Amino acid sequence: MKKGFNEIIKGLTLIKQGKVRDIYEIDSERLLFVTSDRISAFDVVLPVLVPGKGEVLNEISLFWFGLLAGVIKNHYLSGVGSLKLDPETEKKLRKRSMVVARSRVLPVECVVRGYLAGSGWQEYAGSGSICGIEIPSGLRESEKLPDPIFTPTTKAESGHDLPISIPEFEKIVGAGLGKKIRESSLEIYRRASEYALERGIIIADTKLEFGMIGSELVLVDEVLTPDSSRFWPLDGYRPGSSPLSFDKQYLRDYLSANHFQYDGIPEQVVAKTGEKYREILRLMTAES
Repeated sequence: MKKGFNEIIKGLTLIKQGKVRDIYEIDSERLLFVTSDRISAFDVVLPVLVPGKGEVLNEISLFWFGLLAGVIKNHYLSGVGSLKLDPETEKKLRKRSMVVARSRVLPVECVVRGYLAGSGWQEYAGSGSICGIEIPSGLRESEKLPDPIFTPTTKAESGHDLPISIPEFEKIVGAGLGKKIRESSLEIYRRASEYALERGIIIADTKLEFGMIGSELVLVDEVLTPDSSRFWPLDGYRPGSSPLSFDKQYLRDYLSANHFQYDGIPEQVVAKTGEKYREILRLMTAES
């Protein structure tokens, strides 16, 4: 088990530990999400911590939960202050934690792509399509798609998530719910992209998760963070190459160039990664 927060959280049971988040049981209706400073790349949790990363991710998710509340409800209930922890524990957890409603998390990842990047670009370059969706020919790497596309994947507990077709997706969640998830995902991406462009940021793609509280669909986990999205600066954006980014693509590029040696990542690479996370928080949440 990865290092968590058990040494400071007393009286709550750790029920799940993800690549980045630790989830504690509060009661039958509530969970405590604690976002760590761990970072993963290529489905590997790296042996380094990025100081302050968990606080940045938590703050970004809270920001988007508020901004997108008119599109779909989410699982956020309150800050950690509602738990009446001892002052020292609350201070350590306050910026990186949220109390959320229990939900039945759906076993799919919901990816929306607005630009040709990453695995989407690689698939398009080889087949002219992405997850079975035909894309116009002649587009370059990082080019904007005519319309954003919804490309779901499986939700793997370990290893790689695998692309699935829309019929496969609907077989898992049901046709009616699948339609609502697609529409919600595309609308979240549309609104977030418009907001970001006003602040000089392109959201190339993003990954969303949904759950059910009773019969109601809700947005869960994180939303539009540098861990789940690809952010590019609008200034200097040029199709035909891989743009600079405000997310962990910087770290992925370092690992790719160094033959995926996960040990011995230089301190300056870790620090630069942290700077990129803090920069996207500043740009997204600053008044226009």
